[in-house]
Amino acid sequence: MLARDDDILKAAEDWRRDGRNVALATVVETWGSAPRPVGSNLVIDDQGNFLGSVSGGCVEGAVVAEAIDVIESGKPKTLEFGVADETAWKVGLSCGGTIRVYVEKID
Repeated sequence: MLARDDDILKAAEDWRRDGRNVALATVVETWGSAPRPVGSNLVIDDQGNFLGSVSGGCVEGAVVAEAIDVIESGKPKTLEFGVADETAWKVGLSCGGTIRVYVEKID
């Protein structure tokens, strides 16, 4: 789901205030054709609710799943999706580019 950056960060703040565990995913690097620019965000709670976008399609689902792991472990991850990566075809990033997404727990 697309939203303005202010809405995404406000949601993260509100969700934390409500007692939810939250992670923030941020596009930190792109190469070639990429659906969303560097700086795009996706906020995810521990129930899998999310707001924003880092790519679209199945990539978003993969990022949400990884974000839940980050929330549980507290350890940030850098994820990479691209056509050279077999995973990219599985999650639907066949646009010819590569994206790198940093996922961190928000305390």
